[in-house]
Amino acid sequence: MTRKLFVTTALPYANAAFHIGHMMEYIQADIWVRFQRMQRDNGTQREVHFVCADDTHGTPIMIAAEKEGITPQEFVAKIAAGRPQYLNGFHIAFDNWYSTDSPENVELSQGIYRKLRDAGLIVTKTVDRFYDTAKGMFLADRNIKGECPVCHAKDQYGDNCEVCGAAYQPTELINPFSVFTGSTPVLKPSEQYFFKLSDPRCFQFLKEWLNTPGRLQPEMVNKVSEWLGEEGEKLADWDISRDAPYFGIPIPDAPGKFFYVWLDAPVGYLASLKNYFEKQGKDFDAFLNDPDAEQLHFIGKDIVSFHLLFWPAMLNFSGHPIIDKLKVAVHGHLTVNNEKMSKSRGTGISPLRYLELGMNPEWLRYYLAFKLNARVEDLDFNGDDFVARVNSDLIGKYVNIASRCAGFIAKRFDGKLADSLSQTARDTICKALMADGAERQTSIAAAFEAREYGRALREIMEIADVINQYVDEHKPWLLAKDETKTAQLHDVCTTALILFRQLTIMLAPVLPNVAARVTEFLGDAELSWADTHGAAVYETMLGRTIGAYAHLMQRVDAKMVENLFDKPAPAAVPAPAPKAEATQAPQAESAGDSDIEALAPEISIDDFTKIDLRVAKIVNCEHVEGSSKLLRLTLDVGEGRHRNVFSGIKSAYQPEDLIGKLTVLVANLAPRKMKFGVSEGMVLCASSADEKTNPGLYLLDPMPGATPGMRIR
Repeated sequence: MTRKLFVTTALPYANAAFHIGHMMEYIQADIWVRFQRMQRDNGTQREVHFVCADDTHGTPIMIAAEKEGITPQEFVAKIAAGRPQYLNGFHIAFDNWYSTDSPENVELSQGIYRKLRDAGLIVTKTVDRFYDTAKGMFLADRNIKGECPVCHAKDQYGDNCEVCGAAYQPTELINPFSVFTGSTPVLKPSEQYFFKLSDPRCFQFLKEWLNTPGRLQPEMVNKVSEWLGEEGEKLADWDISRDAPYFGIPIPDAPGKFFYVWLDAPVGYLASLKNYFEKQGKDFDAFLNDPDAEQLHFIGKDIVSFHLLFWPAMLNFSGHPIIDKLKVAVHGHLTVNNEKMSKSRGTGISPLRYLELGMNPEWLRYYLAFKLNARVEDLDFNGDDFVARVNSDLIGKYVNIASRCAGFIAKRFDGKLADSLSQTARDTICKALMADGAERQTSIAAAFEAREYGRALREIMEIADVINQYVDEHKPWLLAKDETKTAQLHDVCTTALILFRQLTIMLAPVLPNVAARVTEFLGDAELSWADTHGAAVYETMLGRTIGAYAHLMQRVDAKMVENLFDKPAPAAVPAPAPKAEATQAPQAESAGDSDIEALAPEISIDDFTKIDLRVAKIVNCEHVEGSSKLLRLTLDVGEGRHRNVFSGIKSAYQPEDLIGKLTVLVANLAPRKMKFGVSEGMVLCASSADEKTNPGLYLLDPMPGATPGMRIR
């Protein structure tokens, strides 16, 4: 029996370039795929198909294309043209990269819909939908933001919460606003098509599917089970339709209606595989129905509601056989120095900048792999730790072995390894590759299979430690100076390179480019996992003539890492004072004669125009735990997102009195990291010269008619 694998990852939305989070997920999947391709079942290499696609449909892409004066298809093509530089740059080897805007996806999506309809799981309802009166269109879920109705996290989209993972209807959002205009949308009735997820059949299937051993991580089983409820009472019907104008796949027999992007996007995994099989002359349907075929899907924890509720139910009740063999590997987020990535805060990493700086992509592959495991945990990128880990493991332990021994084989033995090994050498190989009476390759292989990459790499580095200790003890550089110890030099260097080859085989899924260069250097046709156990470890190496060694990897320069991080937005004005004065009045003769503070030094109009003052709406306000002075303001400045600002006005205002009011914000002030979080601007207040004798604080309040985002000139 040959294991047949269909491996997929989340589809990136085709409205922007890749970010570092995409790279983490693709690297994680690529490592697993490369490991599988090194395995053999009964002497036959495993059949592995690794595909992905651009998620192309939806209103955001339609609007973005409209702004550029091009068609949505042209806009998507432009984004897709930029993908290879990232994928090739980080050695991510998909077999096929496709698009959800394809004939295969239309065929498959409409076919699934018809089968769901025939099964009695499609219904129509007239429902209220959010409508942007300023834009003149119904709003898709991702065109609306607001407060999560479950955990009350701010700035969440209208379909699911990125903080708690809950799925909900857009109309359940608290304080919703349009991402296009910042305005509060109104509700308008519209006939929509729903997938009856509330049907008892769906609950019964999902409960059994989720609890199938090995399907997904236990913590995700528990989380999704909470969404199901005891008897499925928490499952609501899923709105799968959108009104024109909409860039998407038409719903059969429903003029003016299109599939919601989340229906056709997951079908894109199958569409990409179908397209790949057609190009390869393979039978798509035969593969899906093959009992030996299975799918592993890599996905981030922020979109599991779609992939662990809607997608499985949709596949099952449309009769797709792959559902019985689907496993889902959920991973956490990537943070930078334990903070959520943010370009404005200087905690973002551009993968393209990484490559442009000349940083080795395999440094990042190794570092991420070392931190990855099979649990749903966030992974943190720390610059200092990155430099230390890569330089210690890859340079100091791994590459160091070959660089210290290969030269002696070339110079003293014409590039030929020893024909036999001493008992000491054989014992060293055994010591390096065995632990507790078992071959290490078995436990390392099991760790890769289970996606416990960190555990696998730690064990590989334990092997490297044994090898380096052996080299340090025998000191080939000293043996080379003694003509009577030539045979011992040959023995030691041959042993070290045999074990170096073992390390390379085990590291090959993580370091494919280095492994390819080592394969050429050592004269291998390919690196197979079968060569990591038994006599195969050294049999084929003895007496072999190897090529000239070239240095495999440089050390990380810490300055490179400093230049890697996004720089915080530059400050346009000096660092904020404890308060901002917005009142101008005749200058008093002295500060002691009046409550009015003396005027600040004169500035030019050029100085003033550097300050970007904007009308801001206070959409939420709350006390800051542990602070006697601060209130936390959540502000809408018409940007399509919310800002977090701390203001020392607690003595003057109650939070509930400010919600819904307008104020004035210094919008281009550099973000300031405080004890309680990051403040993204400063609201303006008026106060007296001496706040002790006249402690009044007066938050500036624009006249009625002003709207969020208006600039104050």
